[in-house]
Amino acid sequence: MKKVATFLMFEGNAEEAMNYYVSLIEDSIVTSIVRYGPDGPGAEGSVMQASFTLKGQDFMCIDSHVKHAFAFTPSFSIFVTCDTEDELDRLYDELQVGGNVLMPLGNYGFSKKFGWVSDRFGVSWQVNLP
Repeated sequence: MKKVATFLMFEGNAEEAMNYYVSLIEDSIVTSIVRYGPDGPGAEGSVMQASFTLKGQDFMCIDSHVKHAFAFTPSFSIFVTCDTEDELDRLYDELQVGGNVLMPLGNYGFSKKFGWVSDRFGVSWQVNLP
């Protein structure tokens, strides 16, 4: 076994989501991107497969050319442990734009501050300040 990575399937906005996530989390980078060509099953130029890291965590993503009857679910989320309240507030504020608040920022007893949002791409994020 070489490695384990989180895999995110989008329907046309994988590159936008990936670049957005990399811009939000410091020490993050797009490591590779392969696009569909004119003869591929997906739309030309869309993401056939891409890889990126968020703070050292490996992710992969694609633009699925197949329409599915499902999308992202909050039961799977990206959990971010923040170092400062300012960092947590910034991420929470950015991620909720165009998305949905699942749990507003607050002290729920298991941390100093916690929030849970589904971003504009439908990906669920938990931000935590221990």
